[in-house]
Amino acid sequence: MNKLLADIVSLLDKTSFCANTKIIDTTFFSSSQFAIKIRTSIFSAYVLQIRIYYNSGHFDYSFQVFDQRPLCRWDNKEHFPWIKSHPHHFHSLDGMVEASPLIGEPIHDLKTVLRELKNLFG
Repeated sequence: MNKLLADIVSLLDKTSFCANTKIIDTTFFSSSQFAIKIRTSIFSAYVLQIRIYYNSGHFDYSFQVFDQRPLCRWDNKEHFPWIKSHPHHFHSLDGMVEASPLIGEPIHDLKTVLRELKNLFG
């Protein structure tokens, strides 16, 4: 957990449109189970919240952007089985649920989310 947390914070700190990164929660359940929540300001107007839950080799995640309300989110909850990238999906700015390029590897996925955020808000 500590290395993953440090890698996420480092990546956010190196991203030009991220600022004021804060670790909101870290919960260590066992050597094979933990949860983290991090928030960072993006583009001086929005917040990116990263939630990762790890259990025995599997990551559940959500990367959510909000201002006063949720705007968009990438996650891998298994409630959209018809989406080609199931369980990975994207809740778009216009409220649609779409396929996602994320794969369930936190650092890879965060890099992808940051590129997508630059396209959406930059």
